[in-house]
Amino acid sequence: MDKIEELKSLINTVEEDCDKFFEKGNKAAGVRARKTLQEIKKLAQELRVEIQASKQTEK
Repeated sequence: MDKIEELKSLINTVEEDCDKFFEKGNKAAGVRARKTLQEIKKLAQELRVEIQASKQTEK
């Protein structure tokens, strides 16, 4: 469940950076948002693999 908490934290971070980018035009926030989104993608993939492995070991 640590990965779920980390995902929630990353989503909150990207939400703040997207607000700064789209509302205030802060270009650095756009860079941070893209980087955070990449981290979310990586973490989500790791979680998917863990779930799949767990399903297969239960059989």
